[in-house]
Amino acid sequence: QVELVESGGGLVQAGGSLRLSCAASGSIFSIKFMGWYRQAPGKQRELVATIGSGGSTLYADSVKGRFTISRDNAKNTVDLQMNNLKPEDTGAYYCYARIIATMGLTDIWGQGTQVTVSS
Repeated sequence: QVELVESGGGLVQAGGSLRLSCAASGSIFSIKFMGWYRQAPGKQRELVATIGSGGSTLYADSVKGRFTISRDNAKNTVDLQMNNLKPEDTGAYYCYARIIATMGLTDIWGQGTQVTVSS
């Protein structure tokens, strides 16, 4: 069994910072991509940022310059540093990984962690 376990999140005022962390565990051969998505109430889940095994990154336009994604391949972890948070960043944040495991190439998701930014 493979899983992603998230930590971090919480309530912060606009302009503040939070850091999300996610660790993958289980019988994983390799992880091709890791990243974060978010979902606000009444809206679809959207990409926030992803990072490849070689360190290539992709950010949503709305978070460029404010969020930084990083990854530790040895520990199978991914972090999201969020600075200058805005109320529109509020939502449930989900860790994501595209892995190669015993079942083959698979996408897995964390359980989600809530980020609330007050104005």
